[in-house]
Amino acid sequence: MHSSPLPLTRDLVLIGGGHTHALVLRMWGMNPLAGVRVTVIDPVPATAYSGMLPGFVAGHYSRRELDIDLVKLARFAGARLITGPAVAIDPVDQTVTVPGREPVAYDVASIDIGITSAMPALKGFSEHGVPAKPLGPFADAWTKHLAFNPSEPVAVIGGGIAGCELSMAMAHALRVKGSDAPVHLLERGILLSDNSESAQRKIRKSMADLGITLHENVQISEINATALVLADGTTIQASFITGAAGAKAYDWLGTSGLNLHNGFVSVNPRLQSSVDNVFATGDCAHMIDTPRPKAGVFAVRQAPVLFQNLRAALGTDKWAEYKPQSDYLKLVSLGQKSALAEKFGLTFTGPLLWQWKNRIDQKFMEKFRDLPQMEQPTVPAEIAHGMKDALGDKPMCGGCGAKVGPTTLSAVLSHLPAPLRTDIRSTIGDDAATMVVGGVEQVLTTDHLRAFTNDPVVMTRIAANHALGDIWAMGAEPQGATVNLVLPRLSDTLMGRTLHEIMQTAHEVLSDAGAAIVGGHSSVGDELTIGFSITGLCHQPPITVAGAKAGAAIILTKPIGSGTIMAAEMQGQAEGHIVTKALDLMCQSQARAADILKQAQAMTDVTGFGLAGHIGNICKSSGTGAVLRIADIPLMEGAAELAQNGVRSSLYPQNKAAFPELPDTPETALLFDPQTAGGLLAVIDAQSAEGTLNALKIAGYQAAIIGEITENPDQIELA
Repeated sequence: MHSSPLPLTRDLVLIGGGHTHALVLRMWGMNPLAGVRVTVIDPVPATAYSGMLPGFVAGHYSRRELDIDLVKLARFAGARLITGPAVAIDPVDQTVTVPGREPVAYDVASIDIGITSAMPALKGFSEHGVPAKPLGPFADAWTKHLAFNPSEPVAVIGGGIAGCELSMAMAHALRVKGSDAPVHLLERGILLSDNSESAQRKIRKSMADLGITLHENVQISEINATALVLADGTTIQASFITGAAGAKAYDWLGTSGLNLHNGFVSVNPRLQSSVDNVFATGDCAHMIDTPRPKAGVFAVRQAPVLFQNLRAALGTDKWAEYKPQSDYLKLVSLGQKSALAEKFGLTFTGPLLWQWKNRIDQKFMEKFRDLPQMEQPTVPAEIAHGMKDALGDKPMCGGCGAKVGPTTLSAVLSHLPAPLRTDIRSTIGDDAATMVVGGVEQVLTTDHLRAFTNDPVVMTRIAANHALGDIWAMGAEPQGATVNLVLPRLSDTLMGRTLHEIMQTAHEVLSDAGAAIVGGHSSVGDELTIGFSITGLCHQPPITVAGAKAGAAIILTKPIGSGTIMAAEMQGQAEGHIVTKALDLMCQSQARAADILKQAQAMTDVTGFGLAGHIGNICKSSGTGAVLRIADIPLMEGAAELAQNGVRSSLYPQNKAAFPELPDTPETALLFDPQTAGGLLAVIDAQSAEGTLNALKIAGYQAAIIGEITENPDQIELA
């Protein structure tokens, strides 16, 4: 989390992760406006760069080279990223609707969502076709086709520049693959009718050289799983069908109340819509005074103007106007590493032009690849002994990575006397305190997390499920909860918005678990911390960590690796889709898993002390040992590679120090990785283990049997 001594007073919401907004985020990270909280809303954690899409399709670029990582970019800009589609904007209430969460409030908003395809209106396209936009899903679909069905014919609908580039790129990729699969390009009019005769002639020749079959002046009546059916009854066989024609604005803009032109947001030279505090840019916008075609070059050049005007609307009052050039250089990929350049009616082709285009594209993408990493606090020239060791060599992690280490904590707790009350039945090693209230056994836990994501909604879901894990691990049913918050300095308006998001999310998660919020406490500090104190009722004897028996199976209900992934994210080393998947797993409820595991001999949830620390606690309390099969332990996507590259959470050294007998290698590193909202770790009778595992998998858990309990007290072995 970015912290500042100055309070946040205004919300800037960027709707969409298009090229203009990506550049604005980079500029914001270099020169933020104090007091502004920035939010980015996009359906995916990475947005594909349109200029390199044909090169990716042809095989010249990897998917990693194609994508702008919005997670890394948001971290650099100090922004929160909401991964979900915006489906409405209300300029009166000043909110943006994203399904699955409370409306996102703004003081200033900007829309950069690009365009979508009108192809689904064609009969059968929604079921059997792949629109060329959005770019990310198209890229995924093409990768799958090229890998598994390269011998099947391909068809592209739309004979403009985009359709021609895609068809040539596909044809080249298939030839490189050794496939002679036909590639068809269909156009209802004349191919490249908006381009010069010279450009048309040269592109047609390139397409002919690649063996592409052109179908001009044709009408498509429908599409099925294996073919396109034309109006005259002709059938064109194709198993991969894409559409690069019929681009249109997103339908939800039609209900926005903003002035539109053919569905696109009308903007003035300041890029403002008909509502002063709502801006629009890129392909989703229509420039009233200077209309231009939909082209990425305009979106890129709008970025500095939008950046300045967003700042002006938020407080600086220094405005700028966007003045587009009358003509622009068009660079067209020709499938192979060759390109066509067109400007002022002049056209040229050749490999040197592809190299030129590649340099332009790579220079653009380098802006997002080389982002400064999070720095450690500046250390004064004169410091006390031990300061450098206390600071460590990396930024402090959030979540369970910010917990006190197991050795330090155990040493302190060991000096506490045993409870004197006769209605307290638990020990310090248990997940929650067990009390007898009116003859009923009740469990009590409290847990608090230092935020590691700028989105209070996601952080609340994680913190609530993290605290509930202690209740579920005891075999109890959640009952009542208090919410305990430390909020950063905010204006009264932003404080109200933040509290509303947190409390509504907490209510949703806790009520789904069967618990009710009964109170809480809040205070203001340097950064966001969210915690819950929760009670639960036991309708059977509580499941503790002390009942494991030799020969029983060990089941883990969730992959590990969250500490490593979030540490890498803070350092700019984790790819956005890996971070997003890790956050999704941390938000996963363990309620159904706990119900399936009600007959466990012993159980705990895997949190700050890592998998080794928690299985060690079971063994110590039960007087047993354990064998863990490293290969069977489920890992979060990307965690093993990051561990191999030396990424460790700030709590890792203390977790590892508790097990000096275990090897410290990249293969074993994740055993000591602190988990936040981790899975349940259950000891199950061997005879019922497989059936229990199948039930967990059917319920949607990435569970696994990872080892067995042994008779060797306090000995953890690896196999």
